Amino acid sequence: MVGLVIGVAIGASGSGAETRSVAGPQPTVTVTEEAEPAPTVIITETVTSEAEQPQETEDSGPTTTMAGDGQYLVGEDIKPGTYKTAGTDGGFACYWARLRNATGEFSAIIANDNITGPARVTLKKGEYFETKRCQPWKRVG
Repeated sequence: MVGLVIGVAIGASGSGAETRSVAGPQPTVTVTEEAEPAPTVIITETVTSEAEQPQETEDSGPTTTMAGDGQYLVGEDIKPGTYKTAGTDGGFACYWARLRNATGEFSAIIANDNITGPARVTLKKGEYFETKRCQPWKRVG
């Protein structure tokens, strides 16, 4: 028995040996971490009165100016009426023609001219108007 007591004493003295104590249930450790907050969504709505509503602009339909060379159908591409130009935009004469159709044939010409100064032309719906080397044409009537 003395040997048993000495053995227990040596074992309990902590002489480098690992000891474990088994005494009842161990406490549970709970770690709480704060979560990122959910993003906040804000929805706004702008209400305007009828008087503040944007006005429709006249983007579609025939135009009242012609800048650059081309052939225009009166009533579809450009509005009918009287147009004027300041004349040539370079060293060569400004050419214009009123045409019955867009065939390019000589017989399609109603009237035409080569000008260097200001000019006016009255165009009717259904005609074609051709312009080359002219400053912009603007509707004046």
